[in-house]
Amino acid sequence: MNDHSPIQKVLVANRGEIALRIMRTARRMGIATVAVYSRADMRAAHVQAADQSVCIGESAPAASYLNIDAIIDAARRSGADAIHPGYGFLAENAAFAAACADAGLIFIGPSPKAIRDMGDKANAKRLMRAADVPCVPGYEGAEQSAETLRAEADRIGYPVMIKATAGGGGRGMRVVFERHLFAEALRAAQSEALSAFGSAAVIIERAVQQPRHIEIQVVADRYGHAIHLGERDCSIQRRHQKVIEEAPGPGIDARTRAAMGRAAVAAVKAIAYEGVGTLEFLLDGNGEFYFMEMNTRLQVEHPVTEAITGLDLVALQFEIAMGQPLALRQEDIRLEGHAIEVRLCAEDGAADFMPQSGVVALWRAPREVRVESGIRSGDEISPYYDSMFAKLVVHAADRDTAIRRMRAALRETVVLGVRTNLEFLGRCLAHPAFAAGASDTGFIARHYAALTAPDPARLWQDTALAAALLSHPGGMRDIPSRRLPALLALREGEEGDAVAVRVLRENCVYRVSGDDAALEIALLDETVGDDAAGQVSYLLDGVAGRAVYVRAGDVLHLHRDGVARRFQDVSLSARTDGADDDANGELRAATSSRVIEVRAAEGDRVARGDVVAITEAMKMQTQHVAPFDGVVQRVLVQAGDQANARALLAVLEPLATA
Repeated sequence: MNDHSPIQKVLVANRGEIALRIMRTARRMGIATVAVYSRADMRAAHVQAADQSVCIGESAPAASYLNIDAIIDAARRSGADAIHPGYGFLAENAAFAAACADAGLIFIGPSPKAIRDMGDKANAKRLMRAADVPCVPGYEGAEQSAETLRAEADRIGYPVMIKATAGGGGRGMRVVFERHLFAEALRAAQSEALSAFGSAAVIIERAVQQPRHIEIQVVADRYGHAIHLGERDCSIQRRHQKVIEEAPGPGIDARTRAAMGRAAVAAVKAIAYEGVGTLEFLLDGNGEFYFMEMNTRLQVEHPVTEAITGLDLVALQFEIAMGQPLALRQEDIRLEGHAIEVRLCAEDGAADFMPQSGVVALWRAPREVRVESGIRSGDEISPYYDSMFAKLVVHAADRDTAIRRMRAALRETVVLGVRTNLEFLGRCLAHPAFAAGASDTGFIARHYAALTAPDPARLWQDTALAAALLSHPGGMRDIPSRRLPALLALREGEEGDAVAVRVLRENCVYRVSGDDAALEIALLDETVGDDAAGQVSYLLDGVAGRAVYVRAGDVLHLHRDGVARRFQDVSLSARTDGADDDANGELRAATSSRVIEVRAAEGDRVARGDVVAITEAMKMQTQHVAPFDGVVQRVLVQAGDQANARALLAVLEPLATA
């Protein structure tokens, strides 16, 4: 007999694009929605989209989106009878799933036991071995002393992977290639794991060389029926976090797909899993695959599976949670065409993907592709949460067409005001190795220089166009233009040296010259919309093009052909001596972040390279090290403090030399 529990109102215990995604399906199913939000998200899109909303605390995740009591209370006050956790935050927290059950709420996900069994990587590997699922050789023991872990790494053989037993998202993970590097890598992984998950426990695995990251989507009901929905290739990663995903996996043949699918289904049946989940595998060059971990939740990349199967995975989650038996059989699943998803993140690819935060001056999504976004023009990308703010998904008949469509969508996407990975993603998709479909998890690291290399010719063109726009009297509303001819000093980005350019104009043709280059730019047509964003058609070197811009005082945000830049007119700014922070002994926060550890006190002697403080923003830890042998003169922060970008953390003075 089926155990049906209809859902009338669901509280979405998440934020941003995934909260909006869940609400969209709930609304289509006739289910009312409740949003929860922190103080930082008071005016966020997901709050305005819900039928009801409840504030659950301050901006920091621990005080809001990770606060189980506050979320359960919000469900009680709003009259919700179910909770959907989305992904991240509490999605794989067994205590949260248990708290929902204790409160009489339907948790849209697996049982607390299944979450607990698979959330601990050591226990998960033991269970998978018992189910005859192939696993990477390693150590999952309870003994966690540094001596034991190092001995196990020596036994396994280098390179090894250190992994936090709890959590995911690349946090608490380090690859160690040589024995003498193990101790510091272990310390860093344990520190990151303790900060992120409240546990410093780790496992040690043999590092599979140049693997592909392949995952199998599974769906299972409470009656013992389980199927898989094919695979996704998630090999394009930085810092063990995915940025491009596709389905099916390029070059995955039917035999390998079937074998991985059988293993995934055996795994979920072995733990009596209920709901939507994902088995993640490493696939080596010989076609052998190894269990890595299981995500007991909806994945960020679930839209590519939806695209090739025609299924709504969120709807399946709701149906299974309500006790409905899974109507699909394995033979019903057909994989049609090819889908690619890219994650748009606020980060600086040229600076090791340092997270960025700030106000989005303009957001324009591309047309004719699936867009999952949690932002609008004028919204703030907060330093408190993950750096991903949107996803683009394309579906085409074949992989080559899907790549072309995604590259076109990226060129059309406009996000100004915050530095993002938009251009970086375009370069990844255009790279010959990606086009060949043979990329592994080392793709970004291996091609990092080419993927982030500056393009001086392109930068000069953008600088010249910015100079012309800053000097143009039409279409800029009440913002005064420069009297011409003029000598401007433009700085690209937040830092760096200003570039001197001279601007001359004859009618609407501008001649912009620098030290050793000159360009003629004709501004053909210019309009400014109600959102203060301008669009200009131009002729540059005889080639017509279009650009979008937003001007705010002396700052011009410019988007042209898939590349966004920020130019500041510093022509009248006071000059500075440009002293280098390191030379001054000043350690400053690279971005808005939280101080998680301070290792030195005032008066301490430090050696060059010693870690003085560690900050964390958007899942990424940054070590602030001594630039020289010296003495700590001042420490201005302590663990737990929130530091703004460029905030002074500590001041060092070099040791006196005889």
